[in-house]
Amino acid sequence: MTTIDRAQHDKLANAIRSLAMDGVEQAKSGHPGLPMGAADVATVLFTRIMTYDAADPRWPDRDRFVLSAGHGSMLLYALLYLTGVPGMEIADLKKFRQLESKTPGHPENFMTLGVETTTGPLGQGLAMSVGMAMAERMLAAEYGKKIVDHHTYVLASDGDLMEGISHEAIALAGHQKLNKLIVLWDDNGISIDGPLSISDNVDQVARFKACGWRAERVDGHDPDAIEAAIRRAQKSNKPTMIACKTIIGFGAPKKQGTSKAHGEALGAEELAAAKKNLGITGGPFEVAADTLKAWRGFGAAGAAAHADWKSRYEAMSERKRAEFDRRQVHGVPAKLDKAILAHKKALIAAPQAIATRKASELALEAIVPVLPDLVMGSADLTPSNNTRTKAAEDFTPKTPKGRYVRYGIREHGMAAAMNGITLHGGFRTGGGTFLVFSDYARPSMRMAALMGLPIVYVMTHDSIGLGEDGPTHQPVEHVASLRAMPNMHVFRPADAIETAEAWQFAIENTKGPTVLALSRQNLPQLRTDATATNRSAKGGYELLAAEGGKAQVSLFASGSEVEIAVAARDQLAQKGVKARVVSVPSLELLLAQDEATQGAVIGDAPVRIAIEAGVRFGWDAVIGHDGIFVGMNSFGASGPYKEVYKHFGITTEAVVDAAMKRHNG
Repeated sequence: MTTIDRAQHDKLANAIRSLAMDGVEQAKSGHPGLPMGAADVATVLFTRIMTYDAADPRWPDRDRFVLSAGHGSMLLYALLYLTGVPGMEIADLKKFRQLESKTPGHPENFMTLGVETTTGPLGQGLAMSVGMAMAERMLAAEYGKKIVDHHTYVLASDGDLMEGISHEAIALAGHQKLNKLIVLWDDNGISIDGPLSISDNVDQVARFKACGWRAERVDGHDPDAIEAAIRRAQKSNKPTMIACKTIIGFGAPKKQGTSKAHGEALGAEELAAAKKNLGITGGPFEVAADTLKAWRGFGAAGAAAHADWKSRYEAMSERKRAEFDRRQVHGVPAKLDKAILAHKKALIAAPQAIATRKASELALEAIVPVLPDLVMGSADLTPSNNTRTKAAEDFTPKTPKGRYVRYGIREHGMAAAMNGITLHGGFRTGGGTFLVFSDYARPSMRMAALMGLPIVYVMTHDSIGLGEDGPTHQPVEHVASLRAMPNMHVFRPADAIETAEAWQFAIENTKGPTVLALSRQNLPQLRTDATATNRSAKGGYELLAAEGGKAQVSLFASGSEVEIAVAARDQLAQKGVKARVVSVPSLELLLAQDEATQGAVIGDAPVRIAIEAGVRFGWDAVIGHDGIFVGMNSFGASGPYKEVYKHFGITTEAVVDAAMKRHNG
């Protein structure tokens, strides 16, 4: 046990409480209750448990601290200031929840040094921590415990455990026996609406145990009991949940233990009374010099461990160090371009009329040898998503070097775990499901886009082309909705060449996630060129020019409908109408190009037709509000896919008829 007497501990914890109360009060907005209630837990973690060097909060073998209960962000900001993280000053705490401050309403890892991950949507931090623990185990198996040996600690709230994603996450963690994951639950029994008992009576300790965790209860205001519980957890062969019984708003005489302490400032009178109650002296944002000095000492306590790690790191070979460093920042391997070009040339030499989901598998076979840090997986749809290469080994407790994850039917948990794997450093990652089930994964996908994480989503069965499974599985609106998400790049490739180029873009794009929307049905290989240039990377390009003069019709299509556009061009030529075909594998990327580039691709043909087996939303930017759209305006139907296409009028004949009518009109 660490020798910190109760009086010293209370001073340290009360510094967190005081700064949190002051920050929320100044902003007149925020959540003081959790920082006040969980201050004892956080103090134990940062003064007695964690290997943490505040001077460099990003060093690779640090212990991770995830504030899943992101609404209690002032707890984290107070810790960053008190421990001495560079750039976090009292002035920043005074700007809590103000525009462009380092102390936003919920923690944002891209805004604030020392924040491991963006949190706030409840359950996300808990679920991402599972991926962090997975990555730690994978990296340790590869580089050894001298280089990788740390824990992931999570502070979770009632809301984190009530959100559905928590079940997916804890089930996965228990199955994988992620024993270096330790969750501390701020068990305060209060939610925004009032006592938790009005909406929930789950025995969370029993629930975690049922999912394969070790779990116990402690007094969340007894620092020695908290430390002892964490020490026990560190020795377990299972992940651990520690239910820390706390009082929300601890110290506030009228509001503690009530929902009034949860999501609003205490008010000047209650704040003053709380400080008096806790024995806190001094004005707003003031921390006693001896207390701050003590906190700074704890912030520097990990410096020796950091230095020891650095000496072990420097003892690695130069080649191994360089690869470790590349992987920490998700660097693109130098051999990727060459591997993709060789794959494209092989496809030209032996054209493949295959589904783009199969084309994705072929691309992966070319990519994995030059990108050994790529971790793939699927939400129980491996044979459908084609995300597992032939030489892949499953990641299990017995095979931690495995790079293929069996996520089970847990799309949301999978997407969040992929965020955690990526945030941890050391790995790129991709995961598969049906495109329609992006709805289940969407909140975690949004977090990836917000944080700029380079994750690849392999989403197959991309349209009514999946056929017999019917409208419940036919994603008519999903491509459009994902295109609408900022920093999410969506590709719907037309053939094996475009699929390879989409994968190349996804790996080279280190600033955000990429969706590959892939077909179930076979598609002809339309591309006949294999240059080093990635023609898909700008979103759209002229696949076939008009023959015999200036184009009278421009046909724009993505994915499986490019084949329809090519056939329509041929039929229009027979009718004396000159048409060109523009493949648009990524509509939003095309629309992000400069005006000149867009203009060259879109052209000036008087008749513009877009063809996509989805809704029209987004296409007017290319074809104009009066352009012709051949696609869906309803949900799909069950039947053989060719009959479904015919039923909804997404056919070559329909495109030709529409073009002729407008051309002759």
